[in-house]
Amino acid sequence: MFYHIFYSLLNINVFQYITFRAGGAILTSLIITFLIAPYIIKTLKKYKISQTIRNDGPKTHQLKSGTTTMGGIIIIISLIISALLWSRLDNVFILWLIAATVFFGFIGFVDDYLKLVKRNPKGLSAKKKLVFQSLFAVLVIAYLYFFPTNGQYATALNIPYLKSVFIEMSYLYFILIFFVIVGSSNAVNLTDGLDGLAIGNIVISAMTLAVFSYLIGNINISAYLKVAYVAGAGEISVFLTALFGAGMGFLWYNTYPAEIFMGDTGSLCLGALLGLSAVFIKQELILFIVGGIFVAEAVSVMIQVSVYKKTQKRFFRMAPLHHHFELGGLTETKVTIRFWIVGVILAIIAIASLKLR
Repeated sequence: MFYHIFYSLLNINVFQYITFRAGGAILTSLIITFLIAPYIIKTLKKYKISQTIRNDGPKTHQLKSGTTTMGGIIIIISLIISALLWSRLDNVFILWLIAATVFFGFIGFVDDYLKLVKRNPKGLSAKKKLVFQSLFAVLVIAYLYFFPTNGQYATALNIPYLKSVFIEMSYLYFILIFFVIVGSSNAVNLTDGLDGLAIGNIVISAMTLAVFSYLIGNINISAYLKVAYVAGAGEISVFLTALFGAGMGFLWYNTYPAEIFMGDTGSLCLGALLGLSAVFIKQELILFIVGGIFVAEAVSVMIQVSVYKKTQKRFFRMAPLHHHFELGGLTETKVTIRFWIVGVILAIIAIASLKLR
């Protein structure tokens, strides 16, 4: 909105620069979060929207019972307002990302509402959640089929760390897109089990993808770095920096001991946004690197379920992976901070791919 008012109408040049608007987006979402979070936390506490802790988890987690949840509302409000103010609203990627925020946020909200307000322990069934997630992913696939972000590499997968190497996947590429969007949404949901763990890695991943988006959206820089240029992708970095600011603001209240959890309202939405951003800038494999913590958490659950079905024995002490380390004797804060450190290392490795070509 600011771009259209101050640059297009009033010709104030500074508003044309993505870096300026990205900085504004961070500060705006951060400030909005600080302004609305206390009120929303107070309101959710008033209506007793609180977390029920599973009995089979680490015993220390029983102390979290009664902690306010559904805090994803805070992130979504600050993210959308900031994105609307600082992004170019004539950019199709921004429109898709806002739509994804609302759509996946609503799925998570319904799930939380059924569990926390209606006291339905199952909430929205896994099958129904998957159906709705799949519906959005199919819509994205349909759009990219007719309007690929890069016509030259429409159905090709970029291999990082190698100079201009793309693998043509044909229709298999659209299956990959499906799993990136739906998989990332659910992977973040599985990671959201310790205070600050999920949102800390979200902000790391968001800022890393923001760097990629900015560089890939610049025709000269992308040519120099030998990555596929995506027209308009730079604007995605404004959205992702708004997410970074909202995430940092939420972390203020979510860090140990958490005053509020994000719930499915936040986790399903934020994971989908990371996946969608990676798809738009054609860096699907980079997401597997920078989001390695989320991947590890999801894979640990799949391994645990698979091994248990076959042997009736557990491969990990408990899944997802963060619980395995907790039951191994590490404190919650140590697990969280070490996972953040690994997340930063993975982000550095991902960014290094831009030069190692």
